[in-house]
Amino acid sequence: MINTKLLVGSALAAITTLAASGAFAGPAEQPNYQFEKCYGVSKAGTNDCQTSTHSCAGTATADNQGDAWIYLPAGSCAKLTGGATEPKA
Repeated sequence: MINTKLLVGSALAAITTLAASGAFAGPAEQPNYQFEKCYGVSKAGTNDCQTSTHSCAGTATADNQGDAWIYLPAGSCAKLTGGATEPKA
């Protein structure tokens, strides 16, 4: 009986944790400096928002995904290898 209670309690805790973490998913907050969106330079899971297949921050599934972007100070994107201010195909 104790194992059943432990299992149910653990399942409820896991569901609550997943629901709480999902409540915070969404776009990254816009920075308070002049910025540009730089496509194709973020590591998997570190994009600031939106790809052609995802709409939330941290959802890029591959490194340097062409449609995933991050906020960078204006003028910085062109200095990065593979960086672009427009999404890549």
